[in-house]
Amino acid sequence: MSDPKDILTRMYKTDNSELVLPKEETEQKDVEDILQSNIFNVMLNRRSQRRFEPKEVEEHKIELILAAADTAPTAGGFQGFEIFHIKNNEIKSELVKAANNQPYVNAPLVLVFCKNPSRVKLNFPEEILRKFSLQDATLAAAYAQLASHALGLSSIWIGMIDENMVMKILNTDLVPSSILCIGYPKKILQPKPKRSLKDLIHRI
Repeated sequence: MSDPKDILTRMYKTDNSELVLPKEETEQKDVEDILQSNIFNVMLNRRSQRRFEPKEVEEHKIELILAAADTAPTAGGFQGFEIFHIKNNEIKSELVKAANNQPYVNAPLVLVFCKNPSRVKLNFPEEILRKFSLQDATLAAAYAQLASHALGLSSIWIGMIDENMVMKILNTDLVPSSILCIGYPKKILQPKPKRSLKDLIHRI
Protein backbone atom coordinates (compact mmCIF):
# COMPACT_ATOMS: atom_id res chain seq x y z
CA MET A 1 0.00 0.00 0.00
CA SER A 2 1.24 3.46 -0.81
CA ASP A 3 1.42 6.20 1.81
CA PRO A 4 -2.17 7.47 2.35
CA LYS A 5 -0.81 11.00 2.18
CA ASP A 6 0.00 10.33 -1.48
CA ILE A 7 -3.74 10.00 -2.00
CA LEU A 8 -4.24 13.43 -0.45
CA THR A 9 -1.82 15.05 -2.89
CA ARG A 10 -3.85 13.59 -5.74
CA MET A 11 -7.13 14.75 -4.20
CA TYR A 12 -6.09 18.40 -4.12
CA LYS A 13 -4.66 20.76 -6.69
CA THR A 14 -1.05 21.81 -6.28
CA ASP A 15 -1.91 25.52 -6.20
CA ASN A 16 -2.10 26.17 -2.45
CA SER A 17 -4.35 29.16 -2.99
CA GLU A 18 -7.11 26.76 -4.02
CA LEU A 19 -6.70 24.23 -1.27
CA VAL A 20 -8.10 24.57 2.21
CA LEU A 21 -9.62 28.04 2.31
CA PRO A 22 -13.41 28.06 1.80
CA LYS A 23 -14.76 29.95 -1.18
CA GLU A 24 -17.01 32.92 -0.66
CA GLU A 25 -20.63 32.15 -1.45
CA THR A 26 -21.73 34.14 -4.47
CA GLU A 27 -25.36 33.20 -4.05
CA GLN A 28 -27.58 31.68 -1.41
CA LYS A 29 -27.88 27.95 -2.02
CA ASP A 30 -31.28 26.33 -1.85
CA VAL A 31 -31.62 23.95 1.10
CA GLU A 32 -32.69 21.14 -1.22
CA ASP A 33 -29.53 21.64 -3.30
CA ILE A 34 -27.40 21.42 -0.15
CA LEU A 35 -29.11 18.24 1.02
CA GLN A 36 -28.44 16.64 -2.37
CA SER A 37 -24.75 17.52 -2.23
CA ASN A 38 -22.37 14.63 -1.83
CA ILE A 39 -21.48 15.02 1.86
CA PHE A 40 -25.09 15.46 2.96
CA ASN A 41 -26.17 12.51 0.83
CA VAL A 42 -23.54 10.40 2.56
CA MET A 43 -24.52 11.50 6.07
CA LEU A 44 -28.26 11.16 5.51
CA ASN A 45 -28.10 7.70 3.95
CA ARG A 46 -25.38 6.02 6.00
CA ARG A 47 -26.59 3.03 8.02
CA SER A 48 -24.76 0.59 10.27
CA GLN A 49 -24.38 -2.74 8.49
CA ARG A 50 -23.71 -6.09 10.16
CA ARG A 51 -23.84 -8.40 7.15
CA PHE A 52 -21.17 -8.14 4.48
CA GLU A 53 -20.59 -9.87 1.18
CA PRO A 54 -17.52 -12.15 1.16
CA LYS A 55 -15.78 -9.75 -1.18
CA GLU A 56 -12.48 -8.01 -0.61
CA VAL A 57 -12.41 -4.21 -0.48
CA GLU A 58 -10.27 -2.85 -3.30
CA GLU A 59 -6.88 -1.46 -2.33
CA HIS A 60 -7.56 2.00 -3.77
CA LYS A 61 -10.73 2.26 -1.65
CA ILE A 62 -8.80 1.29 1.46
CA GLU A 63 -6.26 4.00 0.70
CA LEU A 64 -9.02 6.58 0.29
CA ILE A 65 -10.62 5.53 3.59
CA LEU A 66 -7.30 5.85 5.41
CA ALA A 67 -6.64 9.18 3.71
CA ALA A 68 -10.05 10.41 4.90
CA ALA A 69 -9.14 9.45 8.48
CA ASP A 70 -5.91 11.39 8.02
CA THR A 71 -7.90 14.57 7.27
CA ALA A 72 -9.88 14.50 10.52
CA PRO A 73 -9.41 17.48 12.89
CA THR A 74 -7.23 16.73 15.91
CA ALA A 75 -6.08 18.55 19.03
CA GLY A 76 -3.34 20.97 18.03
CA GLY A 77 -3.05 19.11 14.72
CA PHE A 78 -0.90 16.49 16.46
CA GLN A 79 -3.04 13.50 15.40
CA GLY A 80 -3.02 11.65 18.69
CA PHE A 81 -4.18 8.34 17.25
CA GLU A 82 -2.96 5.29 15.34
CA ILE A 83 -4.80 2.91 13.01
CA PHE A 84 -4.22 -0.83 12.86
CA HIS A 85 -5.30 -2.30 9.50
CA ILE A 86 -6.06 -5.94 10.29
CA LYS A 87 -5.40 -8.25 7.35
CA ASN A 88 -4.62 -11.47 9.22
CA ASN A 89 -7.74 -13.66 9.50
CA GLU A 90 -6.58 -15.26 12.74
CA ILE A 91 -6.25 -11.84 14.36
CA LYS A 92 -9.72 -10.93 13.11
CA SER A 93 -11.10 -14.03 14.80
CA GLU A 94 -9.36 -13.09 18.03
CA LEU A 95 -10.83 -9.59 17.82
CA VAL A 96 -14.30 -11.15 17.59
CA LYS A 97 -13.71 -12.60 21.06
CA ALA A 98 -12.40 -9.26 22.32
CA ALA A 99 -15.54 -7.55 21.00
CA ASN A 100 -18.08 -9.50 23.05
CA ASN A 101 -18.22 -12.24 20.37
CA GLN A 102 -19.80 -9.96 17.79
CA PRO A 103 -19.28 -12.07 14.62
CA TYR A 104 -19.37 -9.18 12.16
CA VAL A 105 -16.02 -7.99 13.52
CA ASN A 106 -14.60 -10.58 11.12
CA ALA A 107 -15.34 -8.27 8.16
CA PRO A 108 -13.51 -7.86 4.84
CA LEU A 109 -11.88 -4.68 6.14
CA VAL A 110 -11.15 -4.21 9.84
CA LEU A 111 -9.58 -1.03 11.25
CA VAL A 112 -8.73 -0.63 14.92
CA PHE A 113 -8.40 2.98 16.07
CA CYS A 114 -6.12 3.50 19.06
CA LYS A 115 -5.34 6.46 21.25
CA ASN A 116 -1.77 7.79 21.25
CA PRO A 117 -1.62 10.71 23.71
CA SER A 118 2.20 10.82 23.45
CA ARG A 119 1.79 12.49 20.06
CA VAL A 120 -0.17 15.41 21.52
CA LYS A 121 2.57 17.91 22.33
CA LEU A 122 0.49 20.33 24.37
CA ASN A 123 1.17 21.63 27.87
CA PHE A 124 -1.79 20.04 29.65
CA PRO A 125 -2.20 17.39 32.36
CA GLU A 126 -1.98 13.75 31.26
CA GLU A 127 -5.71 13.16 31.71
CA ILE A 128 -6.46 16.02 29.31
CA LEU A 129 -4.02 14.64 26.73
CA ARG A 130 -5.70 11.24 27.02
CA LYS A 131 -9.07 12.91 26.45
CA PHE A 132 -7.68 14.72 23.39
CA SER A 133 -6.34 11.49 21.92
CA LEU A 134 -9.70 9.76 22.47
CA GLN A 135 -11.40 12.59 20.61
CA ASP A 136 -8.78 12.42 17.84
CA ALA A 137 -9.26 8.67 17.38
CA THR A 138 -13.04 9.03 17.43
CA LEU A 139 -13.08 11.75 14.79
CA ALA A 140 -10.68 9.80 12.58
CA ALA A 141 -12.92 6.73 12.76
CA ALA A 142 -15.99 8.84 11.94
CA TYR A 143 -14.29 10.32 8.87
CA ALA A 144 -13.28 6.82 7.75
CA GLN A 145 -16.86 5.62 8.22
CA LEU A 146 -18.30 8.42 6.10
CA ALA A 147 -15.68 7.86 3.41
CA SER A 148 -16.58 4.17 3.36
CA HIS A 149 -20.23 4.95 2.64
CA ALA A 150 -19.25 7.46 -0.04
CA LEU A 151 -17.29 4.65 -1.75
CA GLY A 152 -20.29 2.32 -1.89
CA LEU A 153 -19.36 0.36 1.22
CA SER A 154 -21.09 -0.12 4.55
CA SER A 155 -19.69 -0.29 8.05
CA ILE A 156 -20.39 -1.01 11.69
CA TRP A 157 -18.78 0.83 14.59
CA ILE A 158 -17.72 -1.45 17.45
CA GLY A 159 -17.37 0.23 20.83
CA MET A 160 -17.98 -2.75 23.12
CA ILE A 161 -14.45 -4.10 23.33
CA ASP A 162 -12.16 -5.55 25.97
CA GLU A 163 -9.38 -2.99 25.71
CA ASN A 164 -6.73 -5.12 27.40
CA MET A 165 -7.55 -8.11 25.20
CA VAL A 166 -7.35 -6.00 22.04
CA MET A 167 -4.01 -4.56 23.13
CA LYS A 168 -2.67 -8.07 23.74
CA ILE A 169 -3.93 -9.30 20.35
CA LEU A 170 -2.35 -6.35 18.55
CA ASN A 171 0.79 -6.53 20.68
CA THR A 172 0.63 -2.82 21.45
CA ASP A 173 0.57 -0.60 24.51
CA LEU A 174 -1.83 1.79 22.75
CA VAL A 175 -5.38 1.73 24.13
CA PRO A 176 -8.05 1.06 21.48
CA SER A 177 -11.04 3.39 21.18
CA SER A 178 -13.11 1.53 18.57
CA ILE A 179 -13.08 -1.04 15.80
CA LEU A 180 -14.48 -0.12 12.40
CA CYS A 181 -15.69 -3.05 10.31
CA ILE A 182 -16.21 -2.33 6.60
CA GLY A 183 -17.37 -4.23 3.55
CA TYR A 184 -19.89 -4.51 0.74
CA PRO A 185 -23.38 -4.82 2.22
CA LYS A 186 -25.48 -7.94 1.63
CA LYS A 187 -28.57 -5.72 1.70
CA ILE A 188 -29.01 -1.98 1.27
CA LEU A 189 -30.59 -0.66 4.45
CA GLN A 190 -32.84 2.37 4.46
CA PRO A 191 -31.90 5.20 6.83
CA LYS A 192 -33.86 5.26 10.08
CA PRO A 193 -35.70 8.43 11.07
CA LYS A 194 -33.87 10.53 13.62
CA ARG A 195 -35.36 12.56 16.43
CA SER A 196 -36.67 16.02 15.67
CA LEU A 197 -34.10 18.80 15.85
CA LYS A 198 -36.38 20.68 18.24
CA ASP A 199 -35.87 17.80 20.71
CA LEU A 200 -32.14 17.65 20.04
CA ILE A 201 -31.10 21.31 20.16
CA HIS A 202 -31.15 23.32 23.36
CA ARG A 203 -30.97 27.05 22.79
CA ILE A 204 -29.95 29.02 25.87
